[in-house]
Amino acid sequence: MQAIKVTILGKQIPLKVEDGEVESMKRIADFVDEKFRMYRQELTNQPDSTAMILAALSIAGELFELRQEIREVEDSEVDLMKQVNSEMEKLIAEFS
Repeated sequence: MQAIKVTILGKQIPLKVEDGEVESMKRIADFVDEKFRMYRQELTNQPDSTAMILAALSIAGELFELRQEIREVEDSEVDLMKQVNSEMEKLIAEFS
């Protein structure tokens, strides 16, 4: 484990991460910080907590959409493989 510090909304946050995950965690923290800042700029009359909650919901929404897209791609891959297998079975049957 390695101790690192990331900055979110100007606040340093200490974290312990696996050695191979340092750069990844820094990129994630930068992404979160950017989202928080974007929402805070848009919602100047709201407390930081509201901007943070809305940013977190936005990030979660992106995650859910990507997961759905992955499921759809996986499903289409399964369908495609079934079609390929069926066509190969037909070809094998023709040559048998």
